[in-house]
Amino acid sequence: MNLHEYQAKRLLAEEGVPVPKGIPAFSVKEAVNQARALGGGDWVLKAQVHAGGRGKAGGVQRVHSIAEVEAAAQSLLGKRLVTAQTGPEGQHVAALLIEEPSQIAREFYLALLVDRAAARLTFIASAEGGMEIETLAATRPEAIQRIVLDPGIGFLPYQARDLGFAWGLPAAAVQQLVKVMQGMYQLARRLDAQMVEVNPLALTQEGKVLALDAKVVMDDNALYRHPESDELFDSTQQDPREITARQFGLNYISLDGNIGCMVNGAGLAMATMDLIKLHGGEPANFLDVGGGAAADKVTQAFKLILSDQRVKAILVNIFGGITRCDLLAQGIIQAASEVGIHLPVVVRLEGTKKEEGMAMLRESGLRMIVAEGLTDAACKAVEAART
Repeated sequence: MNLHEYQAKRLLAEEGVPVPKGIPAFSVKEAVNQARALGGGDWVLKAQVHAGGRGKAGGVQRVHSIAEVEAAAQSLLGKRLVTAQTGPEGQHVAALLIEEPSQIAREFYLALLVDRAAARLTFIASAEGGMEIETLAATRPEAIQRIVLDPGIGFLPYQARDLGFAWGLPAAAVQQLVKVMQGMYQLARRLDAQMVEVNPLALTQEGKVLALDAKVVMDDNALYRHPESDELFDSTQQDPREITARQFGLNYISLDGNIGCMVNGAGLAMATMDLIKLHGGEPANFLDVGGGAAADKVTQAFKLILSDQRVKAILVNIFGGITRCDLLAQGIIQAASEVGIHLPVVVRLEGTKKEEGMAMLRESGLRMIVAEGLTDAACKAVEAART
């Protein structure tokens, strides 16, 4: 689960990480009032969306009067901000962060993330901040430092001091960097975060180290341990289908293709999408209905898939391990009849009572294409989507 910048900065500040003074605003009037509350004659208005590249897209604006605050807020709030990371549909701007400007001397990149290859929390750092780390990693990988943390020991201050001196920071700034990295580590542990990113981490002309931008990603699998995450969740930043899927215990992610996928098991779902791509098709979604694939879940899954107007065919790939294939087929037929499917549906069943289940599908009178094997199912789905 992604957090907004203003949420991430508030949480970092609670751990002792210095951040610029800033206040969120959710209306034009509130933006004007927050700017006045901050004082001064210059402010930075930042659109709060779960995507990077806001500055290049006009989502970060520096203004020099209350009139400009009002105009900038009107131009952003309620609109959809399109960045390089959002796609052409953009993301809805429901909040702004009104922040005091900073006089920047140098910018750095710093992130703490779960390195799955090393099975460790790892700091990723670079003396070249303010740019996309993916671009830097591809063009100049030698500019990136990695600090792998021992899980039995955790973060140690000397690791920050080594990094700070390598960056050429003055001694006072090095000590501030220790506090920043310590705070990031504590926050990651407290939230079960997959990533805590500060880009840029700035050294100001006054010699202060500040987190000018912040991004926090919480692990969805650990949200049950964090009831406070309900208050941090912003439904405006997600596909409505993904929100509906969560309510019914389905794992759904919208993609850009035209073949709807309904599969039980995340690994099987990934393999299904790979085979669709291999045979020239494009999956419209990742959808895991769970091990049992009960009729009510299958019904909701069909509704989710059909709500995507781009879908031209549906591939149902079910392994009858926990539940018998004949019962799964009964659930598919019941769900398809209830929803009223008008698209071709390719079904592949495997497991206990497979033949009985396949026979039920063939005799259902519904527009279903029975497939033998996963490759056959993928090929038939791709062909159905083209006709």
